[in-house]
This record gives sequence, structure tokens and C-alpha cells, in this order.
Amino acid sequence: MRKLLVILFFLLLIGAGGTGLKIWQDYTQAGPLPQDADVVIPHGDYLSTIHTLQNSDVLPAGWWTERVTLGLIFATKHQGQLHAAELHFPAHISIRGILGILRHGRPVLHKITIPEGLSARQIQSLLLSAPFLTGDAPLTPEGSIMPETYSYLRNSKRAAIVSRAQTAMHDQLEKIWTSRDVVEEIPNQEAFLTLASLVEKETAVASERPLVARVFINRLQKGMKLQTDPTVIYAVTNGNPPLGRPLTHADLQTPSPYNTYMQIGLPPGPICSPSVSSLQAVAHPAAGDALYFVANGVGGHNFANTLADHNKNVSLYRQKQIHSSETENPIAR
Repeated sequence: MRKLLVILFFLLLIGAGGTGLKIWQDYTQAGPLPQDADVVIPHGDYLSTIHTLQNSDVLPAGWWTERVTLGLIFATKHQGQLHAAELHFPAHISIRGILGILRHGRPVLHKITIPEGLSARQIQSLLLSAPFLTGDAPLTPEGSIMPETYSYLRNSKRAAIVSRAQTAMHDQLEKIWTSRDVVEEIPNQEAFLTLASLVEKETAVASERPLVARVFINRLQKGMKLQTDPTVIYAVTNGNPPLGRPLTHADLQTPSPYNTYMQIGLPPGPICSPSVSSLQAVAHPAAGDALYFVANGVGGHNFANTLADHNKNVSLYRQKQIHSSETENPIAR
């Protein structure tokens, strides 16, 4: 009965000449919204939707706009139902545009980017601080999350993002593992993922990663210690980097299965979530006999086959440090 009265009232207004013209102007003219806005439209009746839009300055305030908008909703009902969601409204949108968005607009998607090379604890912290998510963020097995940007609706569960990210890593790992160059020293996917995590932490230069992977594989084949600093940092911080200071020689003596200065072979598991680039580098390492690498002072590394050549590269790097007043202390590996 109430709906019928509203429609009759609206039709009477339309039939009243100038009043009908006024309603058409209200329907099509620019609204008061000063800038684009995302508004959460709650579940409820039409009036609750109208009041939400008025309180958000999407619709003009007042009884007249409330009645006109309600009548227009019924008059255009054949165009579809209104939806409850978080929706995006452009600045100065008209009532006609508003009703179109309420019926056909896509919900607002928020995004979270999980950068490459984060540990499981860092990823957990990132998820806990992300806006518009609900619930706890489980601490995942190290290396099980695919670094990527994930879209989500408001009030999505953090655990659901984790599940998606783990599925993405599983699928990517399966794909790359299947097409890899077989290496005896990398017998399974866990070892493969572990080595990729070391490569990820050693260089941010994508073109270098196959070379770094080759160095580590060559060392594994010769039974040499990997001597990679990121594993020591992982051990010292209990898997929650960054360290916040340079490594010391005392740090290198930290007793831990992750300390590759003390242990031969790969650590017992990944130390971060590696990128696709690092996974591909381990799947298809560069050719060659390199056993050493050291920073070159300009963002990359110099590689060497022999300790003598490596020591020369270390000396060159230290000279650059002196000239540039850098403080990093490279440890030969």
C-alpha cells in the first residue's frame, strides 16, 4: 500500500506541469558531491539507501530529494534492482547516474601488494595492517606466498587473501618446476623454493639472478658452504628481518641450521617468498663455473671463477667504498 501511495504521489507531481519539469531537472542535473567518493551502501530498504547517499553528500539533503528519489526508484524499477555494496560515485553525479550505479555499478576493489622477498612474519604484519580486511592473518609456512598485488572487496577475510596467495605460489611453482633444467643438487620442490629464496635476497637485479643461481649450484656440487649473508640475517632475526645494522663476524658464528657460513648445503627451508624471476633463475641457471660474487658498488655484482679473481673484485669494491664513503662491509662468499 505504501509503495502504491508513493507512486501515485510521484505521478501526480509529474502531471503538474512545472513540478514535473522540476523533477526532471532534479533527475538529470549535477549533484552536490564535491569529489569522487566511495560509499558503502548497506543492506536495507530504499529509504536507508537514500539517507546513506544524503549523509555522504552524493544526494542533496532534505525531504524533497528523499521523496523525488524514492519515486524515481519505483518509476525506473524495470531497469533493475538496487544493490548493497561499496560503490564508487563520481563528483557531481546526477540522480539518474546514481541509480545507474546502484543497479549496475561494480563494487569497489581494494588492493594489497605483497612485495618480493618478504618473510612470512613480514607478510603477516603487512596483512594485519591492510585496511578494509577482517579476521586474523595466519602465519604461513615460509615461502608459500606468491608476491603479487591482490584485489579484494571491503570486509574480505585476511585468511582468504592468504589462501589465494598460497594457491598462486603453488600453481606457479608447479608450472616452473615442470619445465626446469634438472639439477641433481635440487632434488625436490622444497629445495628448489629454498634456493630461489636465497637468490631473491642476494640481488634485486633480475638479469643477475641466473648467475647467482649458478654460483650456488656450483658450490653445492663442490660441497662448498654457500656463505650467503641473508641466511645469517634470517637466523639472527628469527625470521623477522630486517636486521637494522651491518652483519658482524660474531653474527656469522650464530649457531643455526640457517647459517650457511657454518652449515654445508641449503638451509632447511626458504627464508622469504621469492619472485617469479628468482624461481625462473633457479629453473634455468646461467652456464659457467663461477663460485664467487661481490657487490660492484653500482647496484650489481662482479662474478669470479677463482678465489684470486674474487679477491681482486673485493679489493675493487672496497676502493669504491673509500672513494664514495660508503659503509657497507662486503663479506667474501
